[in-house]
Amino acid sequence: MRLVIARCSVDYAGKLTAHLPMAPRLILIKADGSVSVHADDRAYKPLNWMNPPCSMREESYTENGAVARWTVTHGKSGERLILTIEEILHDTSHELGIDPGLRKDGVEAHLQELLAEHITTLGDGYTLIRREFPTAIGPVDILCRDADSATVAIEIKRRGEIDGVEQLTRYLELLNRDPHLAPVRGVFAAQEIKPQARVLAADRGIHCVTLDYDALRGIEHEGTLF
Repeated sequence: MRLVIARCSVDYAGKLTAHLPMAPRLILIKADGSVSVHADDRAYKPLNWMNPPCSMREESYTENGAVARWTVTHGKSGERLILTIEEILHDTSHELGIDPGLRKDGVEAHLQELLAEHITTLGDGYTLIRREFPTAIGPVDILCRDADSATVAIEIKRRGEIDGVEQLTRYLELLNRDPHLAPVRGVFAAQEIKPQARVLAADRGIHCVTLDYDALRGIEHEGTLF
């Protein structure tokens, strides 16, 4: 990961345009190729960003007090983030390695274990590939195949919110680049799924499943998953 603090302006050019005026900002350039621009508020949410696959070109630029221009171009859509750098205050890189992933609480971990053990509760013909399937940005909770042998990535939460949908979206973007797995579709599974998360999931083509923890624990007697 490369971490840069710079006085910069940011212009987005794509389906629409957006402009961030000159100000000190945090720029994160991650190993997965993503670039995000942050202010000192908004919690973890960036002001603007570019998801992979993308490339960044750095060049000298001496106009209106600027010293450099960084152009981030998306490899598929051609959308661009243009960062005009007036001053670099900090620039450092760190090798973080493969992240072990988020450790689930007891309920989430048990839900994952139970669903993997009884994967056909999602539908006839489902088969498990692996729990905690490793990727460069963390492990996918469950990777399986459906009755048509299509790959399915499942993200499991106790409470399903927008952040979980975003997390699964990032996994899907990465997994769908692997020709041995693609096409990969997503399932967002939780005991409770917030309405906003359902809307976002539907927009991303992700199927939502409400898990019945008690039914999974007592799978030997009658119960319902959905």
